[in-house]
Amino acid sequence: QVQLVESGGGSVQAGGSLRLSCAASRYINLCVGWFRQGPGKERERVAAIYSGGGSTYYADSVKGRFTISQDNARHTSYLEMNSLKPEDTAMYYCAADLTTPWSCPGTSFNYWGQGTQVTVSS
Repeated sequence: QVQLVESGGGSVQAGGSLRLSCAASRYINLCVGWFRQGPGKERERVAAIYSGGGSTYYADSVKGRFTISQDNARHTSYLEMNSLKPEDTAMYYCAADLTTPWSCPGTSFNYWGQGTQVTVSS
């Protein structure tokens, strides 16, 4: 079992920045992903990272603007979001799965946080 708690959402104007945090109850052999679901939209995988390091994954819609990182000692993943746009408005979720590095980010994420709202105004 992995418990996840997100924080850091809020309201910001277009062009602004926010940093989301995801604290996990354990942080080994873990694929950690950030997802979002906007109003009337399907859930989208935004970024992913493996706890043991290696490559990261980004959706095309956020490449160059969002950065995923982690602090293994703090069992925490971060999503740094810059140059935010109104279309980034969504509920953002942290998700995780106990898996191997080569299965990340395509794994089925079995553990989910409660979500944190991000609202970007124009």
